[in-house]
Amino acid sequence: MAARRQASHLSVGALKLRLALYQPDIPQNLGAAIRVAACFGVGLEIIEPCGFPLTDKALKRAALDYGALAQVERRAGFKDFLAAPPRQAGRLVLVETDAIVTLDRFVFRPGDTLILGRESAGVADEVLEAAQASVRIPMARGARSLNVAVAAAVALAEALRQTGGLSRLEA
Repeated sequence: MAARRQASHLSVGALKLRLALYQPDIPQNLGAAIRVAACFGVGLEIIEPCGFPLTDKALKRAALDYGALAQVERRAGFKDFLAAPPRQAGRLVLVETDAIVTLDRFVFRPGDTLILGRESAGVADEVLEAAQASVRIPMARGARSLNVAVAAAVALAEALRQTGGLSRLEA
């Protein structure tokens, strides 16, 4: 079974969809995002600084038993994130509460990186300026926002559905 999961993970990884968290400030949400990335077989980039000490031990603890399945890369800052090779593969798509285009009306591409902001403050202007697109998840009137890890899972599932990644998970 583990070999099957590993093969599934590699085939989805070939799609090059990625998830990025901009300066996360809640360790439990980072742990949940690591699990989301591992289960969907996509890479996760953590853009530092975080709102908590992110030691190797803390990262291993947050990942729980998903660490072996997760492809996690730490970026020292937003400039390092922008300079990383995955940025050449596709667009930077910001998932935010204020975007005009809803997730279901946006056309994702295999090289896209979905980026989500801090739980407490969203993203800085430099992220808004660098993003080639922004999307929002439709919610009931009066609802302010989803938990960042839940939003990451919802957005990533739609992006994978559109790019054929979900069907490859069970292959």
